[in-house]
Amino acid sequence: MTVRQATRPHHDATDSGPAARPATPRPPGKHRRRGTDRKPRFAMGVTAAFFALLYIPIGVVVLFSFNSQKSLTVFKDFSFRWYKDFFADDALIDSLGMSLQVSLVAMAGSLILGVALALGMVRSRSRFGSLAGLIMLVPLVTPEIVTGVAAMLLFKGMGITLSTGTVMLAEITFSISYVTVILRSRIAALNPEVEEAAMDLGATRWQALRLVTLPALLPSILASAVLIFALVFDDFVLAYFTTGVDPQPLSVRIYSAIRFGVQPTINAVGTLMLAGSIGLIALALAIPRLFGRRGGLDLLSGK
Repeated sequence: MTVRQATRPHHDATDSGPAARPATPRPPGKHRRRGTDRKPRFAMGVTAAFFALLYIPIGVVVLFSFNSQKSLTVFKDFSFRWYKDFFADDALIDSLGMSLQVSLVAMAGSLILGVALALGMVRSRSRFGSLAGLIMLVPLVTPEIVTGVAAMLLFKGMGITLSTGTVMLAEITFSISYVTVILRSRIAALNPEVEEAAMDLGATRWQALRLVTLPALLPSILASAVLIFALVFDDFVLAYFTTGVDPQPLSVRIYSAIRFGVQPTINAVGTLMLAGSIGLIALALAIPRLFGRRGGLDLLSGK
């Protein structure tokens, strides 16, 4: 072998021919299957129809609440006439005051009992915690009309006259489940060693609960309070079966008025209730975010 042959670079058999070039990527979409390119038009149509049937009637109510005429089919001019009539109607104002009173009392009562029950369910080391958690889900899946009839029969059987107090008791009982479900997972996510550290530093169990646990739960508690207020204020079924003759909650009063014909004032009342409910729900979903925590739909899971 000569020196030139020894110093000649060695070429493998596979390297013969032009240098290999990177493969050019195929343009996307040419070799896709046809099924992946098809949009679910049927599902989109069903979804659009669902939202149309759900929100178009609500939009009509809002629109005709600003109608200057009494007609419920022809919109003529923009006016606040029916809102002025609502605030001038003493019966509707009394019903509005009762709804606000019932909502505030139900919110406070369900929060106190719901927080205590959620703490007991999470911190309990017996089978009571799991059993109570299962029982708390029953009111959420039970038809509300069943709960309303049962509450009415209970009050009648005990000889209690239906009044504002019975509505408050029924709404508190029904709302406890919502508070408990929202707060239970949040309490379970807390580190119990923080309370133990506070007690090691000289705090009593009550002081540890008041100064450590409850402040950590404050965003979820406030969000639950706003949510309960909105649910109770708009509730009709439970209030209908447990209310007395007078005054009646606003939802029941509206139903009683509709039976004799829909008045434009009812459109104004419904619009105000809709605006208030949307505002309260938005506030409930935004409260955790204001405290630097995840908000939105995570509220319902207590995160």
